[in-house]
Amino acid sequence: MIRDFRLKDIDCIMHLWLETNQQAHNFIESSYWDSNFISVKEMLPQSTIYIYECNNQIQGFIGLVDDYIAGLFISKDNQSRGIGRTLLNYTKEKCMRLTLQVYQKNSRAVQFYLREGFSISEEQVDEETGEIEYLMEWRQFA
Repeated sequence: MIRDFRLKDIDCIMHLWLETNQQAHNFIESSYWDSNFISVKEMLPQSTIYIYECNNQIQGFIGLVDDYIAGLFISKDNQSRGIGRTLLNYTKEKCMRLTLQVYQKNSRAVQFYLREGFSISEEQVDEETGEIEYLMEWRQFA
């Protein structure tokens, strides 16, 4: 069910990226996500991406830059079904430490990461959006 990213996945995961960001971050103008679409599409193949696929349908993905989770995206119809946790656990098996940034107003994501063992290490303001975000961290203990 989890596999590595293939270049042919790019259009599907970019659609998922845009749709999920606009849904989860309705407190940010959708034009912000539209204006970042091309640059994200160009950067994605340089990241480590794991795809969650079922019946040849991409249902979610996680993108990493080293130990930084650049994003975890699950299609709207497949949220709250354990796919995010599955992708996150798969990633935890490969890393000793993970960090990410999440908007304070995205309380659903904040609660998800807290449940999954992350802690808030810092609060800051995203200069591009003016929104408060948390820097969150998870460490594997041997």
